[in-house]
Amino acid sequence: MSRILGRTQTKTNDYINNTSSSFYPERKHTPSSLSLSAVVALPLSLTRHLSMSLPLPSHMKSVFLGMKVEISTSVPVTRIGFWRKSVDCKESRIGKQPITVPANVAIAMEGQDLKVKGPLGELSITYPREVLVEKQESGFLRVRKAVETRRANQMHGLFRTLTDNMVVGVSKGFEKKLQLVGVGYRATVEGKDLILSLGFSHPVRMAIPDELQVKVEENTKVTVSGRDKSVVGQFAATIRSWRPPEPYKGKGVRYVDEVVRRKEGKAGKKK
Repeated sequence: MSRILGRTQTKTNDYINNTSSSFYPERKHTPSSLSLSAVVALPLSLTRHLSMSLPLPSHMKSVFLGMKVEISTSVPVTRIGFWRKSVDCKESRIGKQPITVPANVAIAMEGQDLKVKGPLGELSITYPREVLVEKQESGFLRVRKAVETRRANQMHGLFRTLTDNMVVGVSKGFEKKLQLVGVGYRATVEGKDLILSLGFSHPVRMAIPDELQVKVEENTKVTVSGRDKSVVGQFAATIRSWRPPEPYKGKGVRYVDEVVRRKEGKAGKKK
């Protein structure tokens, strides 16, 4: 049996070599002369796939199971490049607006640092390297971009607004007004502390920052004022966070100009 299989294998290999030599007479079937050669033992499923995909002659499509087949192929290599479209950054509509400086405000610039001094105090800010500030002869301040990048476009409008808030803060100041709504809700100022009675088992005591002024009227109206807009807004938001207004009865701490959306609640059973 082994002799018969050996003879069959030898005859089959000779048949494939002779057929491939007649089909490609100019090629020598040696591994060193091929660009990409692989000698593989193909299973039946892969043999069917190759016979359908590779451009082989019709008499070479039938391959025995376990037979070694020599395949020669060449893969073209191409260079793949990526093309990026350059996007021009538009100038910010807020950033390009000039800043009006009142007569009672003094401005000192040193590199990327700006100091603003007025009747209510002094504020300073440091600009990033993407943004520059310059004072014009007409007395206006103008913030412009130093480079044309996306971050510079983002910082342009932001630092123009921060600079304008500084000028307004040291000259006029900012304030936030809150109102306490609820039975027994009241507020008082004791020294540098704000005392809030908001229905808890204990009063809420809050330390007032040095740069802020807090005033209480009629025990339920609280006014927070100062030169730094961010500090004023943060302290007022902290007061409100202790008892935000609820939507059913409207009780809590709210801003004076705040609109609280009310809910109807559950209706009682009709008798």
